Amino acid sequence: MIDTLDSPVRDLWRMFHIMAEFTEGFEELASVGPAVSIFGSARTQPDHRHYKLATKTAAGIAQAGFAVITGGGGGIMEAANKGATEAGGTSIGLNIELPMEQTPNDYQNLSLQFRYFFVRKVMFLKYAHGFIVFPGGYGTMDEVFESLVLIQTLKQAQFPVILMCSEFWEGLIDWVKETMLGEYAYISPEDLDVFTISDDPEAAVKIITDFRLHQGQSGLTMPSGMRKEQS
Repeated sequence: MIDTLDSPVRDLWRMFHIMAEFTEGFEELASVGPAVSIFGSARTQPDHRHYKLATKTAAGIAQAGFAVITGGGGGIMEAANKGATEAGGTSIGLNIELPMEQTPNDYQNLSLQFRYFFVRKVMFLKYAHGFIVFPGGYGTMDEVFESLVLIQTLKQAQFPVILMCSEFWEGLIDWVKETMLGEYAYISPEDLDVFTISDDPEAAVKIITDFRLHQGQSGLTMPSGMRKEQS
């Protein structure tokens, strides 16, 4: 309906739609408590080890008392929602309307629908006490680098960003170190301290829980252990 209106009227209606999405998101998520956002490819199949690892990781996060937030679709998102649900936790899907329609997975016990990516991104960030990122494509990379920028520029209180499955990330991180930092100095050495690489679900859960405990004691400074890659 909006697309059939004249441009000024259409923009006005779009503004109200955006406000409505923000309002619903804030109302629904404000009471979920501490949460962790988990990202990764929608194309990951259930028999893939990344899918199984995401399920196990999300279960550990839920058992530690955190809600799990995903994009609500298939692949890694489904795996994380599945792990949280089967562990008896709060399993949240922030679904997005796409030209090729995304089908919400069956493992969400709280499901929200968004039309605008930027509104959805705010919800991922605002209620997360950490990001856990599995291998994925452009959308996953977008979430990774947006979170790192917000931490780097102090626009967001620091929180753990954990990159799971080291073999997937090693080439990218080598390029960041050698080219972005080493050759061009477009980032600072300390900017490499804002993420952790891990292959261990238990280590990922410990990073999140330790940060939560430390945050309650002293505010924004990350525990020193977060600055080391996990093998």
